[in-house]
Amino acid sequence: MSKSVNDYIHAATRDNTRKSYRSAIEHYESTWGGFLPATADSIARYLAEHAENLSINTLRQRLAALSAWHREQGFADPTKAPHVKKVLKGISQLHPKREKRAKPLGIKEIAAIVEYIDAQMLSVNNPEQRRLVRDKAILLIGFWRAFRSDELANLLAEHIDVFPGEGMTFFLASTKGDRSGRGVEYRAPALKELCPVEAYQAWIHIAHITEGPVFRKINRWGHIGEDALHPTSIIGIIRALCEHSGIENSSEYSSHSLRRGFANWANDQRWNVKELMAYVGWKDFHSAMRYLDSPDPFHKEKIELGLQGDKGLEHP
Repeated sequence: MSKSVNDYIHAATRDNTRKSYRSAIEHYESTWGGFLPATADSIARYLAEHAENLSINTLRQRLAALSAWHREQGFADPTKAPHVKKVLKGISQLHPKREKRAKPLGIKEIAAIVEYIDAQMLSVNNPEQRRLVRDKAILLIGFWRAFRSDELANLLAEHIDVFPGEGMTFFLASTKGDRSGRGVEYRAPALKELCPVEAYQAWIHIAHITEGPVFRKINRWGHIGEDALHPTSIIGIIRALCEHSGIENSSEYSSHSLRRGFANWANDQRWNVKELMAYVGWKDFHSAMRYLDSPDPFHKEKIELGLQGDKGLEHP
């Protein structure tokens, strides 16, 4: 059956973006009582009334949703009005909030979780074993490819190629950083330990997956469904793995913990920023820096060395 124009328009927007935009529009209309199409004044009042209980990033997302609605319906975009921009800037000045970042999941934690999974697979029944094999593949592919939870959820078996002993390639038709809409190909290596390729092959073998979503729902009886895991479910899986493996503060981890964990591991291995950006898919330097934790965050070592050098100077 041929696709309609609406089908292609629908496909042009990522599912997560579409859901968040729909939620934002519902909040503006149903919860706050706004009318669409909106005026710049009503948008400004909406921002002002939620300035204290919503983060600046959430407000920006609400503006993006309202902007998209007006453009798609053929109306002038009220969110671009100068005084709307000034209100948003004023909110960021009067209600500054520190950005909350996921705790990085480092290579030691990854190894501990894999050790836990491998030990459990020796003693549990078949239904639980399937879940453990799936979760191990999620963990190792997510870490070594620095994937977000939605990228893991969107992986399709027919878009993955395995090269035994070498590595594997992933093609994602839609990702957050792919503004061109052409899709992006990623690569991951076959490794002697903590191998993402082996973990993937073990999962698709036990799940008999040849096409469709790679990471799928599993019910309590161990039956593997047809639908992909929701991205939020992947966050829950990672937190549960951390908790069961004895890693402290498991609630502080998320799928971004894999991304940050890999970025910090690569940084510790002295990858230069350009290499890291190309591997992960970051388009600008500031995006990369948000994920990296400096080994000397207070620059203590450099300053101490500088002070030692100063002591060697002769003063008149």
